[in-house]
Amino acid sequence: MGAPDGERLGPYHLLSTLGAGGFGEVHLALDPEGRTVAVKILHPHVAADRTALARLAREVETMRRVQGPYVAEVLDASLEGARPYLVTRYVQGRPLSAVVAGDGPVGGDDLVRLARGLAEALAAVHAAGVVHRDLKPANVILTDGEPVVIDFGIACALDSASVTVSGAVLGTPGYLAPEVLEGAGSGAEADMFSLGATLAYAATGRHPYGTGPPSAVGYRVVHHAPDLEGVPGWLEPLLQECLRRDPAARPSAAELLDRLGAAGPAVHAAFPRARPAAAVGGRRAVRDQEATHLQDAVRDQEATHLQDAVPREAGAAGSSVQELTTRQWRPGRRPPPGRLSAEEARERRRTVLHRRWIVGTGLLVSLAAATAREPLPEVSLLLLTSYGLVMLVDGGIALFGRRDRARMVVDLAGAAGAIALWAVLGTFFSTLTLALALGTVVFVLVAILMAS
Repeated sequence: MGAPDGERLGPYHLLSTLGAGGFGEVHLALDPEGRTVAVKILHPHVAADRTALARLAREVETMRRVQGPYVAEVLDASLEGARPYLVTRYVQGRPLSAVVAGDGPVGGDDLVRLARGLAEALAAVHAAGVVHRDLKPANVILTDGEPVVIDFGIACALDSASVTVSGAVLGTPGYLAPEVLEGAGSGAEADMFSLGATLAYAATGRHPYGTGPPSAVGYRVVHHAPDLEGVPGWLEPLLQECLRRDPAARPSAAELLDRLGAAGPAVHAAFPRARPAAAVGGRRAVRDQEATHLQDAVRDQEATHLQDAVPREAGAAGSSVQELTTRQWRPGRRPPPGRLSAEEARERRRTVLHRRWIVGTGLLVSLAAATAREPLPEVSLLLLTSYGLVMLVDGGIALFGRRDRARMVVDLAGAAGAIALWAVLGTFFSTLTLALALGTVVFVLVAILMAS
């Protein structure tokens, strides 16, 4: 297969296997900076097709230009060695297929966020000149309530006879556009068909073209209308346009995004914001109130054709992951309301540590200077002067280098406070008392450092 857990592949440390699909095996890994990433190691039969790899290498440069909060960015690739691999942003969450199978159809505001997120993701992918080719519920990860599209461009780049014969199914019946099933080229219009099918599945809990053998599902896609019963009224006409047989009649991702924005008032009128869960019996009760006609729509899903590798929740990644401290990298993603981003949390931590350092060093310097005030006045003056200069320099750097006025104020307040405390201690306490206090403080500090 790909590689055992714990092995290094290039600069990446493989932690655990996340899954396997038609093209490769996906591992949770750490990059050289300690960030979690997803490493997809291509299967041997895929790696043996040099033509497909050459095409993928060309596509990777284009795929790396796709940026946005709703796509799992391609970060790196190595396609020349014995084990070619792709590296993407690791998305911690659950596949849409698992969410619908376990929790039922997506409704209300969640469905609105899903539709807008997928439309924005495809708009970013298409703007870079990339075609996803394999958009489906298993390739949509829900994290913090927002969708993230994974594996864009891979199926299209590896579309070759040898790869297909070797067993990789390029796309999923029921989510592939009719023109793709008939052997025509796949463009952005094919992705819009897949988007419509994916949203129909999310809204109803049913595959829009049913289940069964791939050939039977493909026949329905080409010759039958999709099953949209139970789709909310504001969404149904948009899905009908996305699922049109004529590619030219489908809207673009940008057009769909605009129409979803224009549909906002109607959406909220149909699905008013839910009251607190305690008042209505929880989130599932809210969904039942919004879509009582969908209560019987959830049924067992035969998802054997949805086996492409997708990241699972961190808790299911294995004990080796749980024992490590990792940081998930989400460029472009804003944190949910009330939650700090990683950079904001680090900045707040630095501010707290700086203030503690100012207070601690100020107390120590003022105590030492007060102790030396009578027997060694020159030393006392030197300690206060040195501390004051350090505070002035740090405050100047904060003001002119970092534009951080708050830090400058803290530095100046620390210097002034140290001088004031020196004066008070020297006035009201004897040299012996101050010396004993200084010795105690130094002993405690040394003990803390040694224990650390």
